[in-house]
Amino acid sequence: MDKKNILLVEDNPDDVELTIRAFKKNNLLNEIVVAGDGVEALDYLYARGKYSGRDTSNMPAVVLLDLKLPKMNGLEVLKHMRGDELTKLIPVVILTSSKEEQDLLGFPIYLPCQKRIELLGICSKFYLVSGPIF
Repeated sequence: MDKKNILLVEDNPDDVELTIRAFKKNNLLNEIVVAGDGVEALDYLYARGKYSGRDTSNMPAVVLLDLKLPKMNGLEVLKHMRGDELTKLIPVVILTSSKEEQDLLGFPIYLPCQKRIELLGICSKFYLVSGPIF
């Protein structure tokens, strides 16, 4: 069985690099697809635009989604995902540096950008103990 990829939706190149480095450091070998804005994320998920040849039966194992994005913010992306049968069951981890309550409202768990390495370390430990989780 092929490993599923991970969709990282992040516009900050430093945060992209940090996340990829954390995955590599913790031996997670899933391919990471990076979308730099909300529109690109939806294009990837629905195989539109530059992703038009992508097989939509192979969805990401998880979407790491920043809230503050250009073109379409993370909440709008999440709303589209949850409203569509093709994407509604894909796990989403919200990434944000915002501490504004209105940004976090409705999310029982969110992940500040500074906590990414800790989360990825926990995921990789689970991966190493139980085998592929994605």
